[in-house]
Amino acid sequence: MSAKKPKLGQNFLVDENACLRIAESLGDARERTVVEIGPGHGAITALLATRCRRLHCVEFDPALARKLTFRFRNDPHVTIHNEDILRADLAVLAEGSSIDVVGNLPYYITSDILLKLYDAARGGVVSRAVVMMQREVAERIAATPGTSEYGALSAATQMHAQVTNLFTLPPSAFSPPPDVYSTVLRLEFAPRFVELGVEPVAFNRFLRASFAQKRKTLMNNLRVAGYSTTTLAEAWPEGLAPQVRSEAVPLELIAKLYCALEAGESDG
Repeated sequence: MSAKKPKLGQNFLVDENACLRIAESLGDARERTVVEIGPGHGAITALLATRCRRLHCVEFDPALARKLTFRFRNDPHVTIHNEDILRADLAVLAEGSSIDVVGNLPYYITSDILLKLYDAARGGVVSRAVVMMQREVAERIAATPGTSEYGALSAATQMHAQVTNLFTLPPSAFSPPPDVYSTVLRLEFAPRFVELGVEPVAFNRFLRASFAQKRKTLMNNLRVAGYSTTTLAEAWPEGLAPQVRSEAVPLELIAKLYCALEAGESDG
């Protein structure tokens, strides 16, 4: 499991206990297909290979992919893909079922990978994920409304999954040691769009607009997105302060506002 950084090389997880904890955090995967992002030298791959029915490892580095292919040449249920995870077709890897994902997400594309997983989760392709990332990013993802860390990525994640903060690892758990701490999260995918009565693609776009400028109020962000002051005032939920910032608004209220705006457009 490796974290790739442009111009900075790769940081490989070498703490054996941490590798075991990550594999165990996935739960019972004996009848599951698992996709590992960035297997690196295969420390976690070796553990996963004994715990799941089918294992797909997506490794961007061609030299590492060749080494892994040779190492697991006698394990027919393990397939190494020398590919960019952002280009990988998870639905094809799922083979008509759903998959679990394990990975140490490269910090510079963490959000892109997460958004790809959320898209797959909406289609029923991904059921759960155990992913490691920079601690500060993990704190934002797991943040609750009303805290300074809560933002667009928090809201998007919590629209798609239940988040559990599992544990944090120091730089010494990696070789070479990175400059940051890393946190492992478990995501149990359970998209809330039906529950909240919103259309996924349009509501995700609405969420991005709501958090476009963190220092702006929710109303000002939505004005910039094209809603008029009158339209917003008519749809504004009772009990929601006009000057509230997006990070202080629970998803349920943002969904309520979105539905009211959609209803207003339909009436118009």
